[in-house]
Amino acid sequence: MAAKRSGAQGKRSQPGELPEAVPEPRGEPPLSLERIVATAVELLDAQGVDGLTMRRLADRLGSGVMSLYWHVDGKEDVFDLALDSVLEYGGPPQACEPQDWREEVVGVLEDWRASMLRHPWSASLLPRRALGPNILGRLELLSKTLSGAGVADADLNVAIWSLWNHVMGSTTRASFELSDDDRAAAQQRLARRSERYPTIERSRLLLDSDWDGTFRKGLDFLLDGLAPRG
Repeated sequence: MAAKRSGAQGKRSQPGELPEAVPEPRGEPPLSLERIVATAVELLDAQGVDGLTMRRLADRLGSGVMSLYWHVDGKEDVFDLALDSVLEYGGPPQACEPQDWREEVVGVLEDWRASMLRHPWSASLLPRRALGPNILGRLELLSKTLSGAGVADADLNVAIWSLWNHVMGSTTRASFELSDDDRAAAQQRLARRSERYPTIERSRLLLDSDWDGTFRKGLDFLLDGLAPRG
């Protein structure tokens, strides 16, 4: 991930040459890295990954495209910064301090999933962009918590990636927007094939839309497997 820059110092002038000023339209707040990232998140929320271009971002900011390059390297840099900004973890509220390692892990992962559900584009970017400080901070906190709970160093990566995959899978599943009628029709088609698929028909698989409950129960299964053996 590219380092954050600020103002005209992001571009180097030739020796003896004064930095070029970045013009801003009258009435607009000064252009800054923070404002660029916040506006990029708004644009991604509204139009998704394919909707973010440097031209559209500049138009939303009321600036010229070239002004953006005093603060960011390009669109890929904007993606990195926007993704990391929405995955910042501020910790649990003071009134809800975790009582044990399981509560801490659940809090980190539920917040992570909620952040991605608020910003659906983040799930498609995260697999390629996991090096931002906020993302790494979450992984460090999870690793430290699991290690303190007794998970051996040899098993720590497996534990982290299992939890990662659970968050990513549950986030993707929750994006399946089927109506009640569509789910009912799909279950009826499955019922007509119950001799071939008896178990998933009996469990009413296609009618299950409790995404939050499924996420939490699946997380409990994982944490039960990670719990230290007494």
